[in-house]
Amino acid sequence: MTNNKVVFGNAAVEGANRWGWFLGHFITPVDDLRSTEVLEVKWGVHKAGDSRTQWAVNDQAATLSILINGQFRLQFEEQEIVLAREGDYVLWSAGVPHYWIAESDCTILTVRWPSKSGDSVAVSS
Repeated sequence: MTNNKVVFGNAAVEGANRWGWFLGHFITPVDDLRSTEVLEVKWGVHKAGDSRTQWAVNDQAATLSILINGQFRLQFEEQEIVLAREGDYVLWSAGVPHYWIAESDCTILTVRWPSKSGDSVAVSS
């Protein structure tokens, strides 16, 4: 619900049609407080085995992923990071290719900034 100064709701419900993303440039109408190019936020709920196995990169945005519960593995070109303890996080800059897999049922809060249309692209291997 919104009154243009205060917004409340449920991240899982509001992001259900956008792969968990509930705040960012993609929200309409543009006068909604959740519509911003400053950042985007995702409430990612994944079942064990869910994955994105194709390398992807954000050309402009930095990304922060924080583990709420479960276990989540991210693969970067130079290293692999396993988020296994509540509060574990990984932060990476723009231009860093990555992919991921949920090793157990898990929830991840991801913040990306700035929020730009078309910034996330697949990387050919």
